Amino acid sequence: MADSLAFGGGRPRAAATAVLLTCLLAPALAGCGASRHQAADVRPGPAQATPSLSAPPSPAASVSPRAVAPLYRSAPVRIVITRLGLNAPLVPVGQTADGTVATPPFSQPRTAGWYTGSVTPGQNGTSVIVGHVDTPTGPAVFYPLTVARAGDTVAITRADRSTADFTVDAIKVIPRDDFDENTVYGPTGRPEVRLITCGGTFDKAMGEYTSNVVVYAHLTGAQT
Repeated sequence: MADSLAFGGGRPRAAATAVLLTCLLAPALAGCGASRHQAADVRPGPAQATPSLSAPPSPAASVSPRAVAPLYRSAPVRIVITRLGLNAPLVPVGQTADGTVATPPFSQPRTAGWYTGSVTPGQNGTSVIVGHVDTPTGPAVFYPLTVARAGDTVAITRADRSTADFTVDAIKVIPRDDFDENTVYGPTGRPEVRLITCGGTFDKAMGEYTSNVVVYAHLTGAQT
């Protein structure tokens, strides 16, 4: 069975006029990275490496003023962040029976997942890509996000052979109990992407991380 990321807790949801994703993702990323079933075998991962991170941006406060027109729908197939040495395949993931977001299994630690309940990267709206920070065998695909910084370029190759280039605006570590869906996924009026993994400290008793690392980025280029 595929592993999953549970979103939840945190502040009350706002009105139903928020993006559809708000209704689909319940809690903050629980059980990502280290498996809840094998927690005793897992290292704390990035808990000691998490930097001091900035707050989520507003559209007017982006690193780059450049913006490009939204792209047509096309599923993403690869994500590259050159400065971080991150180059990984992307696969579509949906929801499990209990409403959590499915992820690639731990047997594929170097693969990230695009959540099909969100727009494809480059479309107007917020696209969501999730990945493990570590697994019982060591660091995983999104371990490098602990040292991401504003200005990094996130290049996402799509099935139509186009590439959507995003510029990172901010990175934030969000405690599970403070995860506000509207702040993370709220509409911005432009194409954006969120890269999400686990962070904070690893709670051995619960077998999960205490926080989520969220990378905020907006579309600043497209290659067709």
